[in-house]
Amino acid sequence: MTLRLQGVSKSVDGEAHIHALDLELQKGTMNVLLGPTLAGKTTLMRIMAGLDVPDTGKIFWNGDDVTGRRVQKRDVAMVYQQFVNYPSMTVKDNIASPLKLRGASAQEIDRKVREMAELLQLTPLLDRKPSEISGGQQQRCAIARALVKDVGLVLMDEPLANLDYKLREELRIEIPRLFARSGSIFVYATTEPEEALLLGGNTATLWQGRVTQFGPSTQVYRRPVDETTARVYSDPPMNFVRAEKRGSAIHFPAGQSVMLDETPAEFPDGVYRAGFRAHNLNVGECGHGMIAFDAKVIVTELTGSETYLHINAVAERWVGLLSGPRNYQPGDGIKVWLDPADLLYFDEDGALAHPVRVLAEA
Repeated sequence: MTLRLQGVSKSVDGEAHIHALDLELQKGTMNVLLGPTLAGKTTLMRIMAGLDVPDTGKIFWNGDDVTGRRVQKRDVAMVYQQFVNYPSMTVKDNIASPLKLRGASAQEIDRKVREMAELLQLTPLLDRKPSEISGGQQQRCAIARALVKDVGLVLMDEPLANLDYKLREELRIEIPRLFARSGSIFVYATTEPEEALLLGGNTATLWQGRVTQFGPSTQVYRRPVDETTARVYSDPPMNFVRAEKRGSAIHFPAGQSVMLDETPAEFPDGVYRAGFRAHNLNVGECGHGMIAFDAKVIVTELTGSETYLHINAVAERWVGLLSGPRNYQPGDGIKVWLDPADLLYFDEDGALAHPVRVLAEA
């Protein structure tokens, strides 16, 4: 079971929503579409579902060309952020509706509806109508109706966005288990890098209608192919500092240098942008081989168990994610530290330089 998009593109009113792309998804995989609002995630899912026809390219399902096939003729279910339920039906009948249309037996319908209701914590609400339950409960009802169909392709467009935190975290754990059990192809759209990592599987990063990278989620996160992908897969946004490679050393603006364990040919001398994520910024004790920067505090944001620290350093604005509450005041001068091993080097075209190993501080 495969879904393959070949040279697919889509424009609306002359504006490109999806640039020509190739993508292949395999049976029993979780595939996350990660990107900011208007990156093209929903458009791409509508093309996969058959709700929209691409301007160019073809869509193949198990080797068959289904490009012009209507959504009703495809083995697909879709869940939107904005839930849709039948207002005159009970929760139970809403969930059961796809099975009834398929002609399933009463026994099978009852079993599957109760399984989905238990998974999505809807059992006490089965006899109520959508108008009698909360918005989050209505969204869970819509999710249950899609999942109960046991189709080959399940498309989920930010389905947990309207749920409370506790339930959202529970379902982030349950959804991968569910897809693994079903053997379907799951496609899940989100704007949150953390959610993409929690769901696991594969991630396709989208930016302005282009898939910048596709592969195992942890691999895309740890080794983005370019600066755009690194930005998409970083929240808070990735920080950058100018770095110049000369010979076997890398030099930073305030005079710091680190030596390289090896110098691959793909990493020539020149100026680079070294990127690091918020949690890579350290304040306090300096570990062995780390490099220090003088910084000035702009503002701190306390979230309870964490602190977002906004600072100016080497003419750049950085954001650090620190554990626990920190009481820094605007204007405070502090020293921050980076482990050179956490840095990703991007060339002037934004491409990732060859991975390098740091030997020690020069």
